[in-house]
Amino acid sequence: MNGRLSVGIIGAGPVGVVLGQALASAGHQIVGFASTDQERIERAESMLPGVPVLTIPVVIEKADLVLLAIPADQLSPTILGLSQAKAWHAGQLVAHTAGQFGFTILSSAMQQGVIPLAIHPAITFTGTSIDLTRIRESYFAVSAPNVALPIAQALVIEMGAEPVVISEEDRANYFEAISVATNFSKIIVNQAIGLLESVGIENPRGVLGPVIRSAVEEAIADGHVPLDPESLLD
Repeated sequence: MNGRLSVGIIGAGPVGVVLGQALASAGHQIVGFASTDQERIERAESMLPGVPVLTIPVVIEKADLVLLAIPADQLSPTILGLSQAKAWHAGQLVAHTAGQFGFTILSSAMQQGVIPLAIHPAITFTGTSIDLTRIRESYFAVSAPNVALPIAQALVIEMGAEPVVISEEDRANYFEAISVATNFSKIIVNQAIGLLESVGIENPRGVLGPVIRSAVEEAIADGHVPLDPESLLD
């Protein structure tokens, strides 16, 4: 993108703060963030020094790009409430970070002339500076109207990641894939650590690390193949 944007962030969780850092590193101006969680505000202030805490209406008023980095179950009522309050302004970019939704969840805001973007980073955030490094090795799922898709892609590239376009009808399958990979990996690793601890292994995480990394790398290299349940026991 050629122009620098003023960016307002609604939500001070790890996703919003880290993406704010990434956008600031790309030259955009973070004009403020909105949150009512004091612990998250303190963390955001340490990671985005000098960025003020503002009310949601003021964040929207000041921003060319509004980043909705809030839990997925809060997204629809928040968008609808702000639309009913006529908080948006025409030509404004509004992006959300929820993996399961595309851009049409912003339909009420679109009626007020906003440009809707769905930008989901396919990584697990720690809320620390290590996430900036992970972003540069990751993919972001983007969805937007055709005329706005290059904007979403450009923002992702500026943050250092690789955009992958996911259509509205494919968004559910995309999110299921990401959720399965994330949640089942955590469950399996946790169970394996517990089993090794039960037999007296002093450093179970160190033992499992190379095993898990090599197994994942092999699975990624092989790609998708039909599974024989009995083969999993070999």
